[in-house]
Amino acid sequence: MSFQNVRTRVGKYELGRTLGEGTFAKVKFAKNLDTGESVAIKVLDKEKVLKHKMVEQIKREISTMKLVKHPNIVQLYEVLGSKIKVYIVLEYVTGGELFDKIVHQGRLKEDDARRYFQQLINAVDYCHSRGVYHRDLKPENLLLDSKGQLKISDFGLSALPQQFRADGLLHTTCGTPNYVAPEVINDKGYDGAKADLWSCGVILFVLMAGYLPFDEPNLMTLYKKINRADFTCPTWFSSGARKLLLKILDPNPKSRITVPDLLENEWFKKGYTPAKFQEEEDINLDDVDAVFNEEHLVTEEKEQKPVTMNAFELISLSQGLNLSGLFEKQQGLVNRETRFTSKHPAKEIISKIEEAAKPLGFNVQKRNYKMKLQGAKTGRKGHLSVATEVFEVAPSLFMVELRKAGGDTLEYHKFYKNLSTGIKDIVWKSEVDMSEGK
Repeated sequence: MSFQNVRTRVGKYELGRTLGEGTFAKVKFAKNLDTGESVAIKVLDKEKVLKHKMVEQIKREISTMKLVKHPNIVQLYEVLGSKIKVYIVLEYVTGGELFDKIVHQGRLKEDDARRYFQQLINAVDYCHSRGVYHRDLKPENLLLDSKGQLKISDFGLSALPQQFRADGLLHTTCGTPNYVAPEVINDKGYDGAKADLWSCGVILFVLMAGYLPFDEPNLMTLYKKINRADFTCPTWFSSGARKLLLKILDPNPKSRITVPDLLENEWFKKGYTPAKFQEEEDINLDDVDAVFNEEHLVTEEKEQKPVTMNAFELISLSQGLNLSGLFEKQQGLVNRETRFTSKHPAKEIISKIEEAAKPLGFNVQKRNYKMKLQGAKTGRKGHLSVATEVFEVAPSLFMVELRKAGGDTLEYHKFYKNLSTGIKDIVWKSEVDMSEGK
């Protein structure tokens, strides 16, 4: 049995499964048919972008990512445009989110946290030297490659120099509340570099503590705590780490530590090696404008193919394409996506998930072998939304993928735990079993 679906080819790329989705974009796995290289392609709907007057922001995101070429930043390869879509071709980072590591382990050892923090500061400092400010730094925007190196992603909220007003400050409140600097919340104009550094400090705290320094369900209470920098370090933090955090999480941006001073800090310097890379002399931004003009357009070629998964695609789902998993046990990470295999018929899998999701307060929309589960309750980041798809791996063997499409990642983890109780009789192997080779 195989399910009819459409495979899409854009220029030299064949688009595959969806890796993630947001309000204006979907990110899809794709293959460069000329080289065989795996890439991630961010697909934007031109009509939505124009309707919401987002053209300048999208151009800014693309320009930003073309300007920053650094080993700890997700690389943008090229930009393509069709009549109705924009395709941003990005480096495919296979090691998952740093956030998942924290969810899975609780907290990191201080030396590991320091190593990631050093890579983060390295990349952020480089961005600032190019006049680029991220403004939404948080563990969910920090990915890991197959070697465990940090990669900053998602420059959707970053600011280029032209966004400064006459006072030389930024004036856009954005970012995720728990990670945002007090001066950004107060909307009196802020220095992008100092605001980014505050977010880096919150990330360092989360890496070492396993929880947020400022976390309140009530937004006003949260803002008051951030404004006062009202936080306490856990007992297991070393004195060097505590002292540094107090300098970074200083609510007064004028006295907050700067990156040059941070690079001289004794705790930070331990085992520090700056990134080695060669910068390109000329970066061409012509294609950024071209994708919104009616020129140099690519066409989408669609063909009907059964959605079956070959061995390569299955391997590409494993953590970081890391072959050590074939020889030693690996702990399965809890991601914003979860998979299991089943030997039950596909229709039965779909109805069983629907049956288990409804009592948890989810509305279900079905189309062929895809489902959208929409939470009725409003969570920390709006309604939780889960996309589900069934793939045929072999005759009578199916892989089911559940992916958070909207809402809070931790709420998704709780939802999946509850759902898995209701579907346990159709699960053959879960993601943890698969990664451990059971």
